[in-house]
Amino acid sequence: MNLNAMNLKTKITKFQPWLTFVFRLILGGVLLVAGGLKVTDPYASATSVRAYQILPIDLANFLGFVLPFAEVAIGLFLIVGIWVRLAAIAGGSLMIMFIIAIGQAWIRGISLDCGCFGKGGLLETNELPVWTYTVEIARDIALALLAGYIFRFPQGKLGFDK
Repeated sequence: MNLNAMNLKTKITKFQPWLTFVFRLILGGVLLVAGGLKVTDPYASATSVRAYQILPIDLANFLGFVLPFAEVAIGLFLIVGIWVRLAAIAGGSLMIMFIIAIGQAWIRGISLDCGCFGKGGLLETNELPVWTYTVEIARDIALALLAGYIFRFPQGKLGFDK
């Protein structure tokens, strides 16, 4: 390994705990806000899940009631730095689940508000701009990548996991 590569590796290693901390705050913050906005209206959350038309109604309703609480819990674990690796797996898994759900709705031509940050559901219009689904999927891919980084490097600044 040459000297420049060793210097770069040293610099990356030096900033890795801060990157983990920042990524924990981003992913945890998104999950905390998303869940927090839905936790006060579980019926709207259930309506959002049903709009994807993937699950049987009873299972969609159950998931709609449980999902906001799970998002809040995962978000808090990431922000505080408790069970970081497990929270990263859970958060990343949620993001992958959201990518699949949004993607299948897009492919099937289902016009919906994703319900990611509050009330969602089917929309009146049959044509949703392509950029809407593209942005939602890109956001969730970016968050899944952050979860992957957090899983790989769970030791960050200002966390309780050591």
